[in-house]
Amino acid sequence: MTAGKQPDLDEIEAHFVALLERRMTRDAVDRWACRWLTDDSLSWDELSWWALDILCGIDLRHGPGGAYLHDDRQVRDWLVELRSRRAR
Repeated sequence: MTAGKQPDLDEIEAHFVALLERRMTRDAVDRWACRWLTDDSLSWDELSWWALDILCGIDLRHGPGGAYLHDDRQVRDWLVELRSRRAR
């Protein structure tokens, strides 16, 4: 994965997978996505923006110590949707 270069859809998709496979924490994925999403010097296509917007906030909980707002099933559904939209 790139260090300073704007990520492409392959890298964004890889972060969904890494999260679901527990290779990255929700906090790490959130920080990574928010870093890119909040950089006003970058330009994004609609699908990349949509996917980053999901990942930015993926660590939100229902309350202190509560369950995640979006469970793994929903994250998997988003990954399926991302892959479907990429294939169009």
